[in-house]
Order: sequence, then structure tokens, then C-alpha cells
Amino acid sequence: MNTSALRRTLQTAAATGGAAALLLAVAGGASAHVGVTPDKTDANSYALLTFGIPHGCDTSSTTKVAITLPQELNDAQPTVNPNWTVEKVTEQLAEPKKLPDGTSITKRTSQIVYTAKAPLAHELRDALVLSVKLPDAAGSTLYFPTLQSCETGQTDWSEIAKDGQDPHALKAPAPSITVTPAAGAAHSEAATASDSHSSAASTEEALVTDSGADARSWAGLAAGIGGLVLGGVAFFRSGARSKTSADPAAK
Repeated sequence: MNTSALRRTLQTAAATGGAAALLLAVAGGASAHVGVTPDKTDANSYALLTFGIPHGCDTSSTTKVAITLPQELNDAQPTVNPNWTVEKVTEQLAEPKKLPDGTSITKRTSQIVYTAKAPLAHELRDALVLSVKLPDAAGSTLYFPTLQSCETGQTDWSEIAKDGQDPHALKAPAPSITVTPAAGAAHSEAATASDSHSSAASTEEALVTDSGADARSWAGLAAGIGGLVLGGVAFFRSGARSKTSADPAAK
């Protein structure tokens, strides 16, 4: 191998290795984010939201995690975790909020705060689970800004992408979920489409059946007329023969 070929080979290997290292760094950074995983996202349904706490602040152990609820939620039920104590933080509403069942509330749960019984080491991971009633707002995105406190420092996971901004470019994105249409609504839409298709098919079948019946009726009528015509011809021929036989001049 000559010097030029060797140089090109080394440059290619270096570039490939650099790209691989960059991809690993990006993947590692993404997995290090505090994120939320819902067991369902159907509008107006109860869901379990699992918040993953994958690391500390830099290399410092986590001591507290405060999860802020979006305005669309009025409450959340925290799941007991033996490694943490948990409390609800409530807030007074500026004015009463009317609920779908007709009742009103003057307070709502604004935060769920988990405090570690022993600091969560940087290299360890834990999961915190909340039960919530999702709003009847399909297509909306719910953000859960989360403040992670450590023995040294804090990380505020509260950044929200602006219009046109790539969410993956955020350093500390807020955990979020997107509400999807209710399962019943989707089923209803599918059923409506199916009913419409069945109705159209039935109408088409009825038209075909009626057309067939009409065709048979016309065919029957034509056959009857044809029979009458043939019968008339036979009758006149018979009369003509009888007249010929009875006429003496014909003999």
C-alpha cells in the first residue's frame, strides 16, 4: 500500500470513529433525560405516568424530584415508592373551576414532590409513577416541568420547544405526553364508516335487485304479447282454411 492510499484509509477510519462517538454521545444524552412514559394516552381516561430518573446532576446523587402538573390536570395520585417519601402541593385557584360533572373546585394539586430516603446514586435509576385523569382534549400536549435536586446542584427539566424548534435540540426538555382520541370515539368513527359502507352496499344491491325485477317484468310482458300475436295469426289461418273447405266454387 502506497503512502496516499494509507493516508486515505486512516482519514476514513478517523471520520467513521468520530461519527460513531458523536452518535453514542447523543444517544447517551437523550437517555439521560428525565422523561415520562404513559400506559395509555386516550382522552378522558385514567392513565399511569412513569417518570424515569436515570442519573443525578452531573455526578451528584439525586435527593428530591418535584413534578409540576399542567393546568389541564386538577390532581394526581402518586404511587408509593419505598425509596422515597411523597407529598402533594396544592394551590388556590384565582376563581372557581367548573368540572364536567357540574361541580366546582377552588384548589388543585400543582406539584407532586418525591424526597429520597437515601440519595439516589448517579449510576442508579429509579421510576416514579403517578395516576392521573387525562383531559378530554385529543391532540393537546401536556408538559410536566420537573425540578431534580441533588446533593450538589439542580437540573430544571422545563424547556419547551418553540414553533419550528427541534425538541431534540433542547438541553433540559420538560417531560411530556400527547393526548390521543378516546378509544370509544375512534371505535364510533370506524362503526359509522362501516355503517355508511353497509348502507351504500344495501342501496346498490336494492337497485340491482329492482333492476332485475323490472327486467323480468318486461320480459314476461313481451312474452305475453308475443303469445297473443302468435295465437291471433293461428286463429286467422284456421278461419281461412275453414272458409276454403266450405266454398263449393273452390272445388
